[in-house]
Amino acid sequence: MCEGKLTEDKSRNHVSRYKMREQAFFLCFESLFSDAEIDELADNAGDARNEFLSDYAISCAKGVKAEKDKIDEMISANLKAGWKINRISKVSLALLRVAVYEMLFIEDIPVSVSINEAVELSKKYTVEEDTAFINGVLGAIAKEL
Repeated sequence: MCEGKLTEDKSRNHVSRYKMREQAFFLCFESLFSDAEIDELADNAGDARNEFLSDYAISCAKGVKAEKDKIDEMISANLKAGWKINRISKVSLALLRVAVYEMLFIEDIPVSVSINEAVELSKKYTVEEDTAFINGVLGAIAKEL
């Protein structure tokens, strides 16, 4: 699970908080299509993109994987009537999982920051309808917390 605070590791290429979350999202997305361990996915992704993946991204993706059932229960409980988690696009699901993981398990990150970052990433990687959907689901979860 994510240990420590979400901070920049000066020895890890001065990665921004936004970039760390984006990397965690990439790993969570890739893990939807592979049985490989997160460390292996991170090594492969780093090699393929010639980019170092932050410790936070790796740790967060491991945490998402470890807490997947609890995270998915929280997401499912906050979907509109008739919606099932398997109807959510893989991109949106990966974004939701990272945000919900942060909201539930990372105390030093304000819930509003996790929501905002997920919405910003969704603007980059999804369509407008998915951005509104992600914002709505995360907003509903935030009210429960």
